[in-house]
Amino acid sequence: MKNIIYTTLFTFLVTGLLLNQSAEAQTSVDGFFPAAGSPVNPEVQASWNRYYNYQGISDLTKELADAHPNLIKRESIGKSYEGRDIWLLTVTNFAQGNPNRKPAMYIDGNIHSNEIQGTEVSMYTAWYLAEMFGDNEFITQLMNEKTFYIVPTINPDGRENFFDAPNTASSPRSGIKPIDNDLDGEMNEDGYDDLNGDGSITMMRRKNPRGQFVEHPDYPEFMQRTEADEFGEYEMLGYEGLDNDGDGRINEDGEGYYDPNRDWGWKWQPDYIQGGAHKYPFSLPENRAVMEFVMNHPNIAAAQSYHNSGGMILRGPGAEEDRDTYNRQDIRVYNALGEMGERLIPGYNYWVVYDDLYTVFGGELDWFYGSRGAFTFTNELWASFEMFNEESRGRFSPDTYEFNKNLLFNDALVEWEPYNHPQYGEIEIGGTKKNFGRAHPGFLLEQMAHRNMAFTIYHAYHTPNLVIDEIAEKDLGGGLKEVTAVVTNTRMIPTHASQDLKYKITRPNYISIDGANVEAGMIVTNRDLNQTVEQKNNPQKISVDNIPGMESVTVRWIISRGNGYTVTVDSEKGGVVSKSK
Repeated sequence: MKNIIYTTLFTFLVTGLLLNQSAEAQTSVDGFFPAAGSPVNPEVQASWNRYYNYQGISDLTKELADAHPNLIKRESIGKSYEGRDIWLLTVTNFAQGNPNRKPAMYIDGNIHSNEIQGTEVSMYTAWYLAEMFGDNEFITQLMNEKTFYIVPTINPDGRENFFDAPNTASSPRSGIKPIDNDLDGEMNEDGYDDLNGDGSITMMRRKNPRGQFVEHPDYPEFMQRTEADEFGEYEMLGYEGLDNDGDGRINEDGEGYYDPNRDWGWKWQPDYIQGGAHKYPFSLPENRAVMEFVMNHPNIAAAQSYHNSGGMILRGPGAEEDRDTYNRQDIRVYNALGEMGERLIPGYNYWVVYDDLYTVFGGELDWFYGSRGAFTFTNELWASFEMFNEESRGRFSPDTYEFNKNLLFNDALVEWEPYNHPQYGEIEIGGTKKNFGRAHPGFLLEQMAHRNMAFTIYHAYHTPNLVIDEIAEKDLGGGLKEVTAVVTNTRMIPTHASQDLKYKITRPNYISIDGANVEAGMIVTNRDLNQTVEQKNNPQKISVDNIPGMESVTVRWIISRGNGYTVTVDSEKGGVVSKSK
């Protein structure tokens, strides 16, 4: 069921984003007139209709940090297998509090080599937040309150291979660490071969009157399977390749294979159960670097990873046996966030991994929630809906070829051409290029980045926001005074997820009073009936296990001295807030 309250709230926030721009911004600035919701003349002129390689990522992240030193800081959190830096951007208003004590959102992209556009969404988010800061009230307040930790790519080696080596739209999925896939004692000796030298690995077909494929009548580039009772004109031979090692097989030992998203230390299973799991949890240096950073930043209350493709907003669990990890209260929050995601990103479906997709052991989003108590989504970018803004028959359908013809002007296509293959004889090579089918075409890339960023901003906005609503005093006589404080979490995400509470992942929240002589301290369980639970040890600092989203907790002290005092709330995931009386 759609949550009307949260939808209304976000509508109000988005409206504020548009209306709170200054009056001066509604005139031309340095030759430009502002489009609603976009920076009119950004400090960093970035292009969002193409993809950045590792050098481009390094240059852009440095330029952002240099242009906005009070809003963005860049660091390397580790090295990839091939020695590339894994860049992380910390994005917040550094002049407004310690960034590591603010509620934080972690974002990454491109864990799979070929799933490239998550990098652009991640960098677009950092760019947008910095460029809109000071011009937009909502973004400015968000940057004052929250911290974003953004890793544009956690697989820079695989990304470079996808760009620079011949590949399909789906290869390589893994990293570039050599693996003996066919167990013949050699590694990577029989991968794809770019037979026509165009930089993409496309398909091979051969004429065969007993084949099962024919050319589509409107789009002859598309090979259409015949009906069950018909023969066709062609047989499909698979992706471009040769039998390089003479074992009677083609393309059986290419780059990898291991799956970086089966390497995380939650419900991990070995390769014979979970294909691609590699050696042991966090056996890959890129994932270990992320894990160590996250473990050292307990303020991370939410996380987002970007993959492709399929148009999905995914939450865990990845395996059915893990379904009880998510309790009813947390699922309610997930549902409110996920349903808003469906609204913000047309054509995307909010799904549960094990229930709606497939089983995953050792996945990143399960580790973030299961081991860190962070509310986490994985978005599968690129939905076939985006081609014509309507439901499509999918990637392997005539719709794809119609889109290519009429909107990309055949730029995504390699037309069939003859080739004399040493094993197959006279064949033809052709099909779609590697930059189409899973990756967004340029003209759709920025819109996709903005919509997914907006979902992430909504998610980040709803990390805990603690306020001290009330401090009330009551004279008890005899020099004693009762002080009651009400602390409210004004956002949906609690300070402690159910998983956090179950395994005590982060310490409790502390609500303390300073400047007074404390005789007793307690949690008020029912203020109307004056029901309390006393904390006998260290009553000045009351330990509160959780402050649920959109709810309040009440604490009370009996003090014997103190005309002026300060109440402070200190929460790992909820930040620090104080109020004096």
